[in-house]
Amino acid sequence: MLSGKARKAGVLGWPVAHSRSPRLHGFWLERYGIDGAYLPLPVAPVHFPEAVRALVQLGFAGANVTIPHKEAAFALCDAVDDAAQRAGSVNTLFFRENGRIEGTSTDGYGFLESVREQAPGWQAGDGPAVILGAGGAVRSVAAALLDAGCPRLVLANRTAVRAEALARDLGGPIEVTDRPRLEDAALLVNGTSLGMEGQPPLVLDLAPLPATAVVADLVYVPLETPLLAAARARGLQAVDGLGMLLHQARPGFAGWFGVEPRVDAALRAFVAADLMP
Repeated sequence: MLSGKARKAGVLGWPVAHSRSPRLHGFWLERYGIDGAYLPLPVAPVHFPEAVRALVQLGFAGANVTIPHKEAAFALCDAVDDAAQRAGSVNTLFFRENGRIEGTSTDGYGFLESVREQAPGWQAGDGPAVILGAGGAVRSVAAALLDAGCPRLVLANRTAVRAEALARDLGGPIEVTDRPRLEDAALLVNGTSLGMEGQPPLVLDLAPLPATAVVADLVYVPLETPLLAAARARGLQAVDGLGMLLHQARPGFAGWFGVEPRVDAALRAFVAADLMP
């Protein structure tokens, strides 16, 4: 039951009906017996700035931000942390009592935590990481890998211009190519939409990968993409995209509702049940 003192948060997107964040945060609110609510907040881009300021006035503790608002949220913030600066976007907002809006990007954090959970023993410093794609999520993942000690990144994208711009922005040991070599890769990441439900599969020969390599997919619908199925068939550790979704939500929930939430099998099963066709 909500009281008049309930803490409020939500997810801003356009559209937002597809978001699993309300289901995820709702699970935690019930688990921890918190007097609070987390709402889907569909907001058209033209109304985004005024909508965020209205949430501040309405006493919301903060909000998540999804497509297409992440860059607009970055511009709106009074302050952003290093993770958001590196990502060039914001996915989590915190509203302070003085009306100040602060932002962070938790996508990279969520990715690292997911890989560590699903591929025990993996460390960012194990060797080069090959990332397919150069979109917004890839920027956060690439920055997090570099900051965690990855010795070299290989960005493979159909159009080199976007990948080269990303490499310049991030700095560090980054190679851009359209045909990545997998022989020495410690981590392979699919950051494209290939393999997503309704999209063509990602066709890639995994035979050159070392036996110790980890294969991760940012796609989580379906949970078992053709890429991950191929990785498991070769005996490689495979990391699905759901873990990133679950772990990236932890910092926001802790900041808004005052409890450090736990990602476990029960949460995963509850959210995954909503991914079934």
